[in-house]
Amino acid sequence: MNFLVTDLILEDRIHIYGFNNLTKTLSFNIYDICYAKSAREQAEYIKYIDEQYNSDRLTKILYEVTSIIGANVLNVSKQDYEPQGASVNILITEDPIIDYEIDASCNRGGFFGELAERNMEILGHLDKSHLTVHTYPESHPEQAISTFRVDIDVSTCGKISPLTALDHLIGSFDSDIITIDYRVRGFTRDTQGKKLFMDHTMTSIQDYIATETLKRYDAIDVNVYQSNIYHTKMMIRDIVLQNYLFKQDIYELAPKERLAISSGLRQEMIEIYSGMNIY
Repeated sequence: MNFLVTDLILEDRIHIYGFNNLTKTLSFNIYDICYAKSAREQAEYIKYIDEQYNSDRLTKILYEVTSIIGANVLNVSKQDYEPQGASVNILITEDPIIDYEIDASCNRGGFFGELAERNMEILGHLDKSHLTVHTYPESHPEQAISTFRVDIDVSTCGKISPLTALDHLIGSFDSDIITIDYRVRGFTRDTQGKKLFMDHTMTSIQDYIATETLKRYDAIDVNVYQSNIYHTKMMIRDIVLQNYLFKQDIYELAPKERLAISSGLRQEMIEIYSGMNIY
């Protein structure tokens, strides 16, 4: 995998006065599309996806992200919802904290006694910021198309950056459409007192996605460089119909039906990618 990370952190060239107060936030949304013909199949698909991406698995993914960006977990909160959906929130710290300095309310991902028995909501905290994930399985009432959406936010401050975990996040889910926002807020100061509104060079979010990953998608950027706001949208290029059929075999379908299903799937993707109703 090829990443443009050489200029991600310029701590060797920038000498900060005090604490680096820049806040770097990565908002990442993925959509997985599926064709489930009957109401029963749609319900079974939502149940299946809800089990595949329950709060335990989502917590594991966020732990992996925490490790990749070089942070440490302070507190974890997670919850599975009825009838579907899950949420996880993790607070992180850039550097390890001595045990006696950690607030007693922070569980660091461990659950004991009554809390474990009751399977209560768990929340994760970082001293430098947080990671959150929410899932939204849903289905179209008429067109036999179901959509699974995942929203992930990785917010950090200090020298660590969420961009280093971007390609891992894309690979952790079956992603047909991806929308990514990255923003750097606030300012810090160098040793001469000069304000610094950015501590790394940046041209595009795509610079932090592996080349092999990008080959699978059509992607566009909408960036506001003067405000340190970056936006990228990605849509899968090739639809292999069998991968989108839930409990159906492509060879059971007539050619015209295959074409109609493929067209419906692509139209759904284009509307989500465009952010508007087109068809």
